[in-house]
Amino acid sequence: MNQDKIEGQWKQLRGKLKTRWGKLTDDDLDVAEGNTDYLTGKIQERYGIAKDEAKEQLRAFERDI
Repeated sequence: MNQDKIEGQWKQLRGKLKTRWGKLTDDDLDVAEGNTDYLTGKIQERYGIAKDEAKEQLRAFERDI
């Protein structure tokens, strides 16, 4: 899924993101508004994982939806 699709379907994706990464707050998702770079950083921060791992998890999530 590309950046434009993510931004266009953001409201629908929020619930799925919260289910997958429960440590993300509503504020995190409000600020992200579909920005995958910001979202990757927040996943990295909340879960204490490397940036590459956070990117891979987000890519896997995108493939699954």
